[in-house]
Amino acid sequence: MTSDAHPGAPSLKERARHELRNYAIVAAYLYVCFATFMLYKSALLREEGLGLLPHGIAAIKALILGKFILIGEAAGVGTRIGRRTLLTTIATKTLLFFLLLVVLSVMEELLVGKAHGHSFAQTLADYEKHSVLEMIATCLLLLVVLVPLITAKEFSRALGPGVLTRALFGSDQGKAG
Repeated sequence: MTSDAHPGAPSLKERARHELRNYAIVAAYLYVCFATFMLYKSALLREEGLGLLPHGIAAIKALILGKFILIGEAAGVGTRIGRRTLLTTIATKTLLFFLLLVVLSVMEELLVGKAHGHSFAQTLADYEKHSVLEMIATCLLLLVVLVPLITAKEFSRALGPGVLTRALFGSDQGKAG
């Protein structure tokens, strides 16, 4: 639909720009978090005499999970929660997005394995090489990363388009939310 069909509605170009900006912000936030975790893990491994981890993995994971978050938002994850407090909305959406990211990440790993000629059983066997404690820690870190992201999005939604951005940065940059 064009903005002519609905006066005041954003054009396709404006919506695309808003989505791209939202994706860039989410991916940048995720990258900073993941790169920090990778740096910490690399430091620990280096103390044990092991090699450093490639930090490009943090960028790739941030881009993939950022897209998964936008897919979840487009699908309306957590929008049918009903009337609740802001705190329960944040907690529920964080948990729902966490579950979505875990499911989509597992599916992604299975598809990447399949693309590399591995069977699903082989790909799952690769996961067994990781300790349960490492997988739990990774999941908990993802959950902790989601809390501020979902909190900022929900506060922005509750305050109205652009209010949070103007309050934080003192400009009209965030009129779109």
